Amino acid sequence: MMKNATVVDVTDLVVQRGRVRAIDGVTFSTRPGEVTGLLGPSGCGKSTLMRALVGVQIVQSGTVEVLGLPAGDKRLRDRVGYVTQAPSVYDDLTVAENLRFFARVLGVPATEVDRCVEAVDLTSRCDHVVSRLSGGQRSRASLAVALLGSPELLVLDEPTVGLDPVLRRDLWAMFHRLADEGTAVLVSSHVMDEAERCDRLLLMREGRLLANDTPRTLLDQTSTEDVEDAFLTLVDQAGAAA
Repeated sequence: MMKNATVVDVTDLVVQRGRVRAIDGVTFSTRPGEVTGLLGPSGCGKSTLMRALVGVQIVQSGTVEVLGLPAGDKRLRDRVGYVTQAPSVYDDLTVAENLRFFARVLGVPATEVDRCVEAVDLTSRCDHVVSRLSGGQRSRASLAVALLGSPELLVLDEPTVGLDPVLRRDLWAMFHRLADEGTAVLVSSHVMDEAERCDRLLLMREGRLLANDTPRTLLDQTSTEDVEDAFLTLVDQAGAAA
């Protein structure tokens, strides 16, 4: 895929959940080779937006295209990797057994298993039953599954929550290595200090995007020193304009 091509293209997306408008007219796009951070407080709509990107969320209006196809199209199955907040692996199987199973489902070579286990630093745990792993290790097992087949888009819903600082650092380094290889990486987080690790930021609050820009540009535009202060400035500006 060309560097300037669009991987995700979202236009005027609206998602209604009961009486709440979880996503309210969101528009943005992502490109290959970028780590895009989707940041905002819990409950602002990040997970709902990610579900829409992978085609498992009912939408009221707007469009969501991924790699030129409608989100959820079966042709995207082996081109998009998705990691949910809750580990999406089988507790009664080992790490290696989980990956071998999903490799067969996706139709990717079994040789992918070792590569993906090593990528998330679980080689020493590959023969351990998932139910006996720590929460962080189970999350990394889910990430290993998402890496099978070298997807062109990696959608990660708060993958670093609860992890120790060293592992968080190592995972972010891996996200950037994947981006350098051409993968578009979309990572959600409610931890603002992770924002500076991203190439581009989508700042979200109450279902709306407050900003879509690089960290440096956001700091310059808001005359602030860190992304948390930039976010608060944007919230204040949005409130004053309402």
